Amino acid sequence: MEEISRSGYKEYVAGLLAGVATVAIGHPFDTVKVMLQKHNAEAHMIQYRNGLHCTARILKTEGIKGLYRGATSSFVGMAVEGSLFFGIYSQTKVYLQGGVQSGEPRPQVIIPSAAYSGAIISFVLGPAELIKCRMQIQGTDSLVPKSSRYSGPLDCALKTVETEGVKGIFRGGCTTLLRESIGNGVFFGVYEYVRYQMHSNIKVSSSNYSNLADIGVGIASGGLGGVAFWLTVLPLDVAKTLIQTNPDKNCARNPFRVLSSIYQRAGLKGCYAGLGPTISRAFPANAATIVAWELALKMLGIKRD
Repeated sequence: MEEISRSGYKEYVAGLLAGVATVAIGHPFDTVKVMLQKHNAEAHMIQYRNGLHCTARILKTEGIKGLYRGATSSFVGMAVEGSLFFGIYSQTKVYLQGGVQSGEPRPQVIIPSAAYSGAIISFVLGPAELIKCRMQIQGTDSLVPKSSRYSGPLDCALKTVETEGVKGIFRGGCTTLLRESIGNGVFFGVYEYVRYQMHSNIKVSSSNYSNLADIGVGIASGGLGGVAFWLTVLPLDVAKTLIQTNPDKNCARNPFRVLSSIYQRAGLKGCYAGLGPTISRAFPANAATIVAWELALKMLGIKRD
């Protein structure tokens, strides 16, 4: 436990850098995903044909800055989330291993560590995503009256608290917790397994093992982990977006009731609204996250098992 506390802060610093990398690469894709979820999963909204159509509409009416709408809260939220998530995951994993170092991934250690970390960070991520989503939907083709739009993330937070109380900022929190605990269990299960297999094969086949190989493994394992995450929990994310952006503060909060309503109206396609930009974002954003995390750990002198 002494070793955990000595190097613990470095895990949190590395996680912070990983969170910033996620937003820098992934936010434009996320904006398109949220717009598709809001417009294509709800009735009486302008419908987009696909992610490219939505992107073209945003660029035409708002320019590149439209794709980064709501990014301020994302940078803050993801920096804090990344720091907490990777720090808690790493230390929980060490604790559950009980000092036993095993090269081969152990699902009984990895999945609980990732699910626990995901549940903890959902309390930070939920409010940040509520603000981000509300900022993202008030641009191109929005039905929100201009007089009711937020001037920025702080204005959004203050008005939400003013109209809904403090609990309003945590709307969709249970759905976020489910998404993060389930999704991150899947993410780290895939990431750790792919990483282990690739490192084993590369070391056996090549004597010139380099940092470049480490980056390649990080890109592949992080990217595939990200795709697995979103394929598993995208319906929960669709429900979360609709819960957090519904103007009715008394709207249904149960994600399964929301998904049932979407399924009756739009079928399975509606439950996976935004799949294209989500998967397009998942690979590069999560690859960047893992590469940034692993490189930061190396620079801080921490060797991963």
